Amino acid sequence: MQKPLEQTTLDERNQAFAVSSISRVTDADVIAYLRRSAKFAEIAVLAQRDAHVLAASKQFGITVSEEEVQAAGDHFRQEKKLWGLQEMMAWLDQQRITVEDWSQGIRVALLEKKLKERLFGASVDGEYISNRDRYRRVALSQILVVDLDIAWKIVQMLHEGHASFCALALEYSKGKLSQEKGGFVGIRYVVELTPEITEAINHVKEGEIVGPIQSKLGYHVIKVEKWFPIQLNEAVRKQIMDSLFEVWLKNFKLSNYQG
Repeated sequence: MQKPLEQTTLDERNQAFAVSSISRVTDADVIAYLRRSAKFAEIAVLAQRDAHVLAASKQFGITVSEEEVQAAGDHFRQEKKLWGLQEMMAWLDQQRITVEDWSQGIRVALLEKKLKERLFGASVDGEYISNRDRYRRVALSQILVVDLDIAWKIVQMLHEGHASFCALALEYSKGKLSQEKGGFVGIRYVVELTPEITEAINHVKEGEIVGPIQSKLGYHVIKVEKWFPIQLNEAVRKQIMDSLFEVWLKNFKLSNYQG
């Protein structure tokens, strides 16, 4: 006798659940997924970055003590609210890493911080004085589309007041962040923006609409929400060293490949 359709579907679902819960994927399965989803290369770039940090740190004789690793680990656990051993072990299991893996990650991060300071700590003031405008902070909203006609349509509606920036971002934007937050993409240092956007907003006042601006991603309609005062505080100092380090890292890679 044939089972009712509802029962058959339920049984099939239970069987599928039983199969899927037999075992979790292996590390080899994860690597295979990264390859077939074309995400392997972006992870490889991050791994290569760590390799360069380790190589450069060794070259310059930069080291990290166990006390420094311990202090950084304690700070990490406080931030993640991993107060006890049980919580910590559960987090490690969730991340599928060992204590040694986690400690090595902390060590590499500390080496990178020391390497930046060694290379560019003395250059920060001069870089800031020479390129102050690159380290301005700006709050931006954006609508990203792939069609130029739609971009111009959005600009026209904004100028004529037919719709709000937020509403148009929710309806049209192809950028995940801008669509989810009604266009707002956050506060950025100018140096972090693409050259096309940097040039377009350089002399724009707060509240003004700019665009369409073409980039490799499509067409951007930008609203400058707010400019922040320029000052050399610790956050700006870090951003300057980060920017100089990225340029140095590219040159470091090239010199090693050519050598």
